[in-house]
Amino acid sequence: MASDKDRIKELEALITRYQKSYYDGEGEISDAEFDRLWDELKAKDPSNPILHRVGADSGNFAKAAHIMPMGSQEKAATPEEFLAWAAKHRYDEYLVEYKLDGASLELQYARGALVRAVTRGDGSIGDDITANAVKMQGVKKELRSGDGALVPFTGGIRGEVIMTHEVHRKYFSDKANCRNAANGLMKRKDGTGSEHLTLITYDVWATSGDQPFADEEGKLAWLKGLGFVTSPLKICRSPEDVIDYRASVMEGRGKIAYDIDGLVKKERAVNHEDAMRARPDRQVAFKFSLEEAVSVVRQVEWGESGGTYTPVAVFDPVELNGTTVQRASVVNPNTIRALGLKIGSHVVVVKRGEIIPKIESVIHSDGMAGGSVPAGESGGQLDLFRGAAEEREIEFPVVCSSCGTRLVDEGTRLFCPNKSCPKRQLHQIMKWVTVVDIRDLGEKLIRALFKDGVVRSVSDIYALDEEKLAPYFLGEESLSKDKQSLGAKKVAQSIQEHRRVSLERFIAGFDIDGIGEVVVEKLTAAGYGSLDKILALTQDEAASVYGFAAIMAQTLVEGLAENREEMTSLVSSGTISLIEKDESLPLSGKSFCFTGELRTMKRADAQNLVKEKGGSVKSSVVKGLSYLVTNDTGSGSAKNEKAAKLGIPVIDEDAFLALIK
Repeated sequence: MASDKDRIKELEALITRYQKSYYDGEGEISDAEFDRLWDELKAKDPSNPILHRVGADSGNFAKAAHIMPMGSQEKAATPEEFLAWAAKHRYDEYLVEYKLDGASLELQYARGALVRAVTRGDGSIGDDITANAVKMQGVKKELRSGDGALVPFTGGIRGEVIMTHEVHRKYFSDKANCRNAANGLMKRKDGTGSEHLTLITYDVWATSGDQPFADEEGKLAWLKGLGFVTSPLKICRSPEDVIDYRASVMEGRGKIAYDIDGLVKKERAVNHEDAMRARPDRQVAFKFSLEEAVSVVRQVEWGESGGTYTPVAVFDPVELNGTTVQRASVVNPNTIRALGLKIGSHVVVVKRGEIIPKIESVIHSDGMAGGSVPAGESGGQLDLFRGAAEEREIEFPVVCSSCGTRLVDEGTRLFCPNKSCPKRQLHQIMKWVTVVDIRDLGEKLIRALFKDGVVRSVSDIYALDEEKLAPYFLGEESLSKDKQSLGAKKVAQSIQEHRRVSLERFIAGFDIDGIGEVVVEKLTAAGYGSLDKILALTQDEAASVYGFAAIMAQTLVEGLAENREEMTSLVSSGTISLIEKDESLPLSGKSFCFTGELRTMKRADAQNLVKEKGGSVKSSVVKGLSYLVTNDTGSGSAKNEKAAKLGIPVIDEDAFLALIK
């Protein structure tokens, strides 16, 4: 599509610009923002040459070729992406190191003497900044063993130039971050300030003689033996252990003396052939994300919606995608048990494009990081769980707070089984009014009618008339004079205008846990297109419908049985008329998702219009969606980008109205 081509060109220009600013030491955007652009281009054009080249240096220094290519690493941004990589790379053990957030540098030695120091450049050729590098902490002019003897190594040693947080605070707080400050200093022509930088090493390759190590662990030991600074090494036995370790490091990140933005996973064997590739395949950078954070659960509150009790974890505040978050739904009792969640648990909180955060996993406090690091981080040991709250079990509610009935714990939900529970009845009435969209019958009025016993069921709503409603709008004096209430008349009329509803809305309006319009649409699409057919469903039949499972099927069948009498009565008495689907309607078979503001109507009205015309409404952009409707068709919003990726037409309000006509 033309829009895809335009976006690809835009992404190429942005990535090129931000790469240049990064290598010139004045990065304009965060790594996370850059990664989003990179991933978008990769999704739209996987073979784009921009993805297979590294940025270039400033041109202020003489050029020199690398001994070891400095290509880009494969990366995983989420546990799911890492597990997908690990499924193709089965190792007995995973050697894990910090992914340092600095600037790459290669030290080149000849028989133990430093010859030159070369920046990353384009991955093959970089700037020779030897005069600056020899001033840095951690750079050795000569290689000497512990007893002082010269080590006649010839080859390359690779590391990352970083600035510690302490140095940044003390001398360079005017710079946006440590990485930008380090990039700028290491490339100063006069070398001023390079003494404030530190080189942390992690790779070695000899070009003459045998390699001075047997494996990746031995490589780091050899570097430490020569006095080089290295990052901690953690050996994990499984991909799941790697994920747990990543979470623990994320939590202890603030205690590390320098910036890291992820972890690098390698196999034990040194794979030089793979390392020589432009993008090595046998190792992966498992990055941290702005959409994940680690916190400590302090309490669990139980939200009450109708008769269902939902656990909500309250934890220490964390930043996710620029917002402060300290609460997340834990869904149900089974989720608490599966996570092993307790008060005091350290948890990974995620917000991957979702509006509501959730707890993804609980961190287990086994295995800390170790290694040699700059002063300020004691031996590299991260005591990540020091000072953590003592863990204790979460207490579940036992009886209903409204009617005192003993709650039922089905695992997938904790609920009050009493159909006559006042809280359940009120919630069902409010749910019906919302789903059917009787806007004039507001919550305050519903509560007053319910309190007085005038409305105790869905059926009672349709027995309301001006006479019954008038006392809620007029004082005693006005009532004694038989004054009419325009408010009462308006509400009564609105109720009468909402007697015709679709089958999907009818079922959804009865407040069966988890059964909304979209769920019922799956039933009607599967051939259960009448109330009789839906009421006759068995649990096995419901479970066989696409999008259903055993638990949802059980909830549906039990909810239908509980409400069967009133459902049948409403329809057989003519109180409610179910709208039959008409395939001749203009939007039949089409689905719509709306985003942003509309000019000529409210979004709810537009959604209702779609349903009246035979179409369906989706709350998000999903595969198979017919149209995304927005008046900002050219924006880079997440919904617009996903629609473009899935090939879904993005139309404006005028085009939407034209479809209806």
